Formats: sequence, C-alpha cells, structure tokens
Amino acid sequence: MEKIFDCLINSFIEDKVGIAENFLSIPLAAHLKENLIALFENKKLLNAGIGNNAVINQDKLIRSDVIYWLDRKHNNQYENDFFDLMDEFVIYLNRTCYTGITGYEFHYTLYEAGTFYKKHIDQFQNNGSRQYSMVMYLNAGWKAEDGGELRIYHTDDEQNISPDNGKSVFFKSSDLAHEVLLTNTPRMSITGWLKIG
Repeated sequence: MEKIFDCLINSFIEDKVGIAENFLSIPLAAHLKENLIALFENKKLLNAGIGNNAVINQDKLIRSDVIYWLDRKHNNQYENDFFDLMDEFVIYLNRTCYTGITGYEFHYTLYEAGTFYKKHIDQFQNNGSRQYSMVMYLNAGWKAEDGGELRIYHTDDEQNISPDNGKSVFFKSSDLAHEVLLTNTPRMSITGWLKIG
C-alpha cells in the first residue's frame, strides 16, 4: 500500500489535490458498496446537514445527499477493514509528512440521481479540527454521462474528478472550495476527514 499512499501524498504536494487510483481494493470497495445499499434499503441513511451540531442546517438547495456514519462499534468486518486501512494511512502520513493527525471520521455517502452538493469548504467556522478531506469512491463502471464529478476550485482554474471505483481524493479541508456536480445515476462513496485534537 505504501506505493499507493505515496501516489496520493505526492500528487497532493504537487497540486494541492491528491488522487490515487485503487486506494480501495476491488473486493473491499464492492463489500462497502453492498453495505451502503443495504443501509439505504433499510432506511438507515439520513439527510446530510450543513455545518456541525451547533449550526446544523438541512437545505436541499445546497446539499441533497444522504449519509450514514461508519463506526468500529458496528462490528462490521468491511467497515473495520476500511478503518484498518485508514489507520495504516494515518501512521504513514504522520511518519512521512509530520502532519500530527490524531483521529478521523467517515460516513457512507449516497447521491441519488438528480442530486448534488453546491460549492463549499469542509472546515467549520467554529471548529478547526478537520485538517484533510478524503473521499473514496464506490462506483464501478462510471461513465462521463453519469455526471457527479467532484469539482475543485483552484485559484486560477477548476478541476473535475470523476468518481471512479476505488479512487481516493485527498486535500486540505480549509483550503479548497469544491462541489459535487449533478449526478445522473446513484453515486456512492465514503467521505470523511483526518483530524487533530
């Protein structure tokens, strides 16, 4: 995995946006997708909010995805496999880049056809603990006409990233505004943040 970790970190250093294909293995991505679909079918996914608990706001004109938080307490084999991978990545990131990450939080994310998330920044105004944003995609066979790209706003241009299966995207939570463009087919991922404090 160190080669894939290096790819993610080096592309982040070069362009402020790290991208690594196959960060999630095909089997793990498939199992996590199965979990997400089962949670959705059992009505466990909740409307995502804007802001943290102190300023929660659910505005469908800004954001229309549904989510479910991952937790080791669920004792789900594949969630725990994912957490083991993230533990390995955080140790490697701290060792090679001295980032001081002490924790993380991740949720399943589902955008149904016709949904989106308008331009935003991931760090709360009243809490700076989120240091890096990470997304891992669960969309096998994604096509350009499916839409749903992650658009990242750099100072001088825009970057569109397709949500291909197993791909990870990594960037500083406080630095880059971004949005999820309108998706034309269900779009699934695990989304979260590496944190300090």
